[in-house]
Amino acid sequence: MADNAADILPPTERKSKVPIFVFFNDARSVFKRDEIGMEILSIAFPAALALAADPIASLIDTAFIGHLGPVEIAAVGVAIAIFNQASKITIFPLVSITTSFVAEEDTAKRISDEQQRKIIINNKMELMKAIVPEDDDDELIDDDNLEKGSTTTTKETEEEEEDGMRLKLLKGLKTTNNNCKSPKNVRRHIPSASTAMALGGILGLVQTLFLILLAKPFLHVMGVKSGSPMLAPALKYLTIRSVGAPAVLLSLAMQGIFRGFKDTKTPLYATVAGNSMNIILDPIFIFALRMGVSGAAIAHVLSQYLMALILLFKLMKQVDLLPPSIKDLQFRKFLKNGFLLLARVIAATICVTLAASMAARLGPTPMAAFQICLQVWMTSSLLADGLAVAGQAILACAFAEKDYKKATAVSARVLQMGFVLGLGLAVLVGLGLEFGSGIFSKDKNVIYMISIGIPFVATTQPINSLAFVFDGVNFGASDFAYSAYSMVLVSLISIGSLFVLFKFYGFVGIWLALTIYMGLRTLAGVWRMGTRTGPWCFLRNRSLPSNI
Repeated sequence: MADNAADILPPTERKSKVPIFVFFNDARSVFKRDEIGMEILSIAFPAALALAADPIASLIDTAFIGHLGPVEIAAVGVAIAIFNQASKITIFPLVSITTSFVAEEDTAKRISDEQQRKIIINNKMELMKAIVPEDDDDELIDDDNLEKGSTTTTKETEEEEEDGMRLKLLKGLKTTNNNCKSPKNVRRHIPSASTAMALGGILGLVQTLFLILLAKPFLHVMGVKSGSPMLAPALKYLTIRSVGAPAVLLSLAMQGIFRGFKDTKTPLYATVAGNSMNIILDPIFIFALRMGVSGAAIAHVLSQYLMALILLFKLMKQVDLLPPSIKDLQFRKFLKNGFLLLARVIAATICVTLAASMAARLGPTPMAAFQICLQVWMTSSLLADGLAVAGQAILACAFAEKDYKKATAVSARVLQMGFVLGLGLAVLVGLGLEFGSGIFSKDKNVIYMISIGIPFVATTQPINSLAFVFDGVNFGASDFAYSAYSMVLVSLISIGSLFVLFKFYGFVGIWLALTIYMGLRTLAGVWRMGTRTGPWCFLRNRSLPSNI
């Protein structure tokens, strides 16, 4: 019966019932500056700049360190891969969960405050009707009766009392309406925010101890053996960078909170301030003070603590971070979904970390080239994460409000924007690396190896952009379980292809495997939403218009 009904639908609506066409809903409006488009851009643009700031700072680190020699840049590349792997295991689940939970709680609180405001106003209106008769015609003073002197002193007094009561009630209604608008200078109590800060601080300290105590074994696993010239500089860099782990986790936990409030400008200001400090201190510590890779690590750590202090200062003005009691913290809720995303992030990052390890086994020159290509690859791709942040924050609010039409429209729009962004990045990255690789290294062999990686780094940009945006869409729908299970499957396939392709094609094989990895990530996102399963089952409802 349903199939027959679909056959008599208009062509445009019948087209929307084909699963894959959900991604093309209102595709002509991808550049339209309507309400949805402006809301996405107002969140995505500052978020993209903030997300890109840290990788850009790492690129500048890479450029400075690259002038120390291929051994130093290769050593730092291995150390950064280890630090990023450890950080992403803790950061990614924390930030992703925080953004969704804070957005949901803030939306629920806003809806509750609005309902409470309406109840108070209705109660006062009823009280007004009880005190002042309806046939009073809402006049505070009957001027005609006063001029005629037709009322007695007692009646005048009663009317004046009624008028005074009405004025008080009207003033009370206005005050109630204003007080229920949640002024910006009133601190909010958001349990998810307090929980995220507590977890960020604890995990940051654990990560610092973990990396400092096990730095050498980790480097050994990554292919940096005891006799390797990369061991000493890599060990120095990794140990010093580990001291900044608490600041990194707290900063990103606070960024997750601000994203939940749809505020991506505050994290941007803090990130720019911190990374500007890093860029200024880099040449001073590395060259002027002759501290080498240790100087680069110290500059990075100082910038992270500055960033954390700025965000904390801003957040304390908006949120009451100290919960009334320990019971208000939501550790169980965080841990339940956190373990799912923990499995996901381990699966997601292990491919890149394993790829870096294999590049290190090829020697300092291939590793140096791989590190440069990887930094450019990740920096450019992370620009799409701005759209992912916008999609997650808006979708979390839309699902909390059960506004499925907006959820569908926003999902389609951010995915379309992500694909267009990827096409633009492909051109920019390809031309940038082709003519600007000398910025990162003067070694001819390193530059030659970079030229081999350029086609892969450039052509995968549209796929990478879609993969990152799909992450934000799934997290906004709180589809954490599917995100975790699908990523584990993608990782297993990608790791298998990495071993096989590396064996036969070496450096090129590594990039072929990374291309397969990002392609499968994108396919997993298309499958979930395209088949209209999980939180997207509402798309099967024929009452939803095709052009929402």
